[in-house]
Amino acid sequence: MRIGIGFDVHKLTENRPLIIGGVEIPWEKGLLGHSDADVLLHAIMDALLGAAGMGDIGRCFPDNDESYRNISSLILLEKVNQMLKYENWNIVNIDAIIIAEKPKMMPFIPMMQAHISNCLGIDKTCVNIKATTTEKLGFTGRGEGIAAQAAVLIRRPE
Repeated sequence: MRIGIGFDVHKLTENRPLIIGGVEIPWEKGLLGHSDADVLLHAIMDALLGAAGMGDIGRCFPDNDESYRNISSLILLEKVNQMLKYENWNIVNIDAIIIAEKPKMMPFIPMMQAHISNCLGIDKTCVNIKATTTEKLGFTGRGEGIAAQAAVLIRRPE
């Protein structure tokens, strides 16, 4: 068994959709990035890649590669899952947290869990997602960006 952790942050900006956990959330701003800037999926991917000793998403999907421009992070998560399967790793569970002052994430979490579990081919009960604020402190509290952290457990079949 191996444990991995992941962290990601993206700046909020005008004229971009807000996509978190593969869900488009109606809001006045979106996240700036080369891909769809899905902080939750990026943190999960980094945690999975780290647990397997395969680097990080920047190494696997560099932001200077135009083939990844505006790509759905669900597609990248599928690719990470294929990489794990190739190396004979199975996902045991994912525990993640979204850090944002606004918008409220709670109504969208069940849909995020469904997207992630479907994408990875694991039971929805193996994907736990939480959301918190920073009580108006720091860049997330000021509404300048959104962050996410994830911890994962993977194992090889016996």
